[in-house]
Amino acid sequence: MIRMNRRATMLGAGAILLAGGYGVVRATNGFGLLPAEYAASPVFVEDGFAMRGYDPVAYFTVGEPTAGDPAFSHTWNGATWVFASASNRDAFAADPNAFAPQYGGFCAWAIAAKGKLYSTQPPNWRIVEKKLYLNYNDSIQEKWEQDIPGFISEGDKRWPQIVKTA
Repeated sequence: MIRMNRRATMLGAGAILLAGGYGVVRATNGFGLLPAEYAASPVFVEDGFAMRGYDPVAYFTVGEPTAGDPAFSHTWNGATWVFASASNRDAFAADPNAFAPQYGGFCAWAIAAKGKLYSTQPPNWRIVEKKLYLNYNDSIQEKWEQDIPGFISEGDKRWPQIVKTA
């Protein structure tokens, strides 16, 4: 019979999680998952799609998060982007920089405040000066909204260094 102590069990579980997490490290604080820090990448991709499979163009045209359809996909900047319609896909393909979220779709606050890559949730967004910014959750969105110009300025300084390591 093989006996494993708690430390060996936790180390084994951590190795499995790390191996299956594609470079994503997750930890708990007793209340659930802490923000996952992602390995350097130019685009936030989860479940195979940029922006969790949401349509970046719809934020500008509909004014709300809208799920994309894999039937309307486009590959750009090393990621597969999906759209709610062919017209949205075509608009993105014609000018991706006009619609793609800033900082590759990673959390705008985390880029600015910590210089780290955290995931985002589709409902946590804001368009500022014709640019889309996404954030991790409601409380992070609130923090970001306390000084949007300052966070954008700091994020714009940090992003080139972060993406350079990708």
